[in-house]
Amino acid sequence: MRESLEPYFEAKNLRKSWNSPEYSLQVDFSLQLAAGEMVALLGPSGCGKSTVLRLIAGLLESEPISRGPGSPAGGFPAEGEKSETLLRLEGRDLLSVPAGRRQIGMVFQNPSLFPHLRTDDNVAYGLRCQGVGKKEARKEAMALLESFGLGAFAQRRPESLSGGEAQRVSLARTLIVRPKLILFDEPLSAVDAPLRRRLAQDICRMQEEFGFAGIFVTHDREEAQLVADRIITMEQGRVVAES
Repeated sequence: MRESLEPYFEAKNLRKSWNSPEYSLQVDFSLQLAAGEMVALLGPSGCGKSTVLRLIAGLLESEPISRGPGSPAGGFPAEGEKSETLLRLEGRDLLSVPAGRRQIGMVFQNPSLFPHLRTDDNVAYGLRCQGVGKKEARKEAMALLESFGLGAFAQRRPESLSGGEAQRVSLARTLIVRPKLILFDEPLSAVDAPLRRRLAQDICRMQEEFGFAGIFVTHDREEAQLVADRIITMEQGRVVAES
């Protein structure tokens, strides 16, 4: 963790509620990150970890929720009670910024590569969207693939890749646009133990090289310890412990 006078990233009072006969959850989340820091969000399925990532990424909108009479203590603020919501990255307010312009990358549990594109073109996709020419984008994609030991796979289609290979391609695709913050939504849960450790090492190595901050969601404490500077434990939509 690198020390900083002000937080590199700050989320304060991000809120989302889900209420149905089958499922009810109220997420209320705050976090500060230093530059280059990786924090793991640890907790069971359904505790709100992935919801937090989607709120940060802009895939969900944080909502001002009031706690009505009779609700349990420690819930959302009562009506009329002021509670500011903040979302900042390098001092830039993100709440009104569309998801695609937040300079935030996201790596999902399932790589979701474009099936009609070769591996190198999958990785180059973000650069092409930014207006980079095909030749230059492929060159940068190739360099990243080589760093992951996947240079020989550049012209292969996603269906020919193993789960671990596809996830490393997904990570390269995220990194190529140099995001300032990367959100990892259980990216190692679909691979076996040896590959999990290899991918965790890849993530740590790339973080050191690129200098991004990260939030890593997992339900596995050992996995969290492999990648994170801090581990934050969540239960029922709230932070309950930090180590």
